[in-house]
Amino acid sequence: MTTRAIKASAGVAQRRLLFWPRWKRVDRLVAAAVLGAVVLVWVVIVGIDALRTLVGELDDVGQGGYTLGRAVLYVACTVPRRFYEMFGFAALIGSLLGLGGLASTGELTALRAAGLSKLRICASVVLTIALLTAGVVVLGETFGPWGERRAQQVLLAAKSKDVALTRGMLWARDGETVIGARTAHVQGSADKVELDGVRVFEFDADGRLTALSVAKSARHADHAWTFEQVRRTRFGPDSASSSTEASSRWDSKLDPTLLSTSIVKPRYMALRELDQNIDALSRNQQDASMFRGMWWQRVFYPLSILVPVFCVLPFAFGALRSGGLSKRLFLGVVLALGYFLMQRSVVNLATVYDVPPALGNLLPPLLLLGAAVSYFRRRA
Repeated sequence: MTTRAIKASAGVAQRRLLFWPRWKRVDRLVAAAVLGAVVLVWVVIVGIDALRTLVGELDDVGQGGYTLGRAVLYVACTVPRRFYEMFGFAALIGSLLGLGGLASTGELTALRAAGLSKLRICASVVLTIALLTAGVVVLGETFGPWGERRAQQVLLAAKSKDVALTRGMLWARDGETVIGARTAHVQGSADKVELDGVRVFEFDADGRLTALSVAKSARHADHAWTFEQVRRTRFGPDSASSSTEASSRWDSKLDPTLLSTSIVKPRYMALRELDQNIDALSRNQQDASMFRGMWWQRVFYPLSILVPVFCVLPFAFGALRSGGLSKRLFLGVVLALGYFLMQRSVVNLATVYDVPPALGNLLPPLLLLGAAVSYFRRRA
């Protein structure tokens, strides 16, 4: 290597050493502004949502053992899930407010004058949100579903003595009969409940087991319960006899609406729980489209957060020239919220028209990302 090449390499290395800390300081500046705004908006949104739910629960306080303390505990258990659900809105609004704060103090102008492009500044914001998103994904797969199950247990224990959730099993009592189900889900309205892995224990007045029925599934429709693939065993004083039926009617006053309140909705489940429900429904040749749609929605959750944030950030830069910061921030928030509504509509339409759920969840962010890339190529 020639002397000139060595000097050139040394000069490049020196410039990199001088240049790298400067970029790190810029990233820290942008991250601090955005992080503070996102956390503030996040806490406010979740707090308002939790308070609204608590006010709604006050109407049921006094029924059975449902006290004010139980109501507060119920809402508190749902807070992790609410943080997961509201993060998209908080990331979007907080990112705009964070950059808007830098714009109002002239710091964005200084960054642009120092040679930083819009794309580079937006990349710092997206990196900050990406790190937060990683933590939120972990929250949504651990404490979110756990808290929701715990909340349902608190609600059932306070409002009903005949229905309980223990160790992933749903248990209900109807007189001298106890029913257990491995999984349960609602088909449409609250009075159409389907149970899988059903066991029915029948006792006499003295508490002795008289019969045990094991069914593949139980479905409530048209004000009646129907068992599928039933094996029934009757116990006598000194003997037992078994019989099987393809289907049988179960005369029970068990309220399906009460059961539906104990069922954790698919959008509150973790990926592992969604997988289990999809497998169970597929083995029984039942419709699992709702669970598949939610599975893909969780898979693409990071993309559905980062893409809207990346696409609305240019609205914060208009204030550098025109001064209309509030107007631009408002338009950015409105367009982003419109995107979230559009995304949900596309996913629902994909489910209705049997479009692959992966495509239904991927198409909206890809279209928005294409529009953002086109903008930055022309104006960054």
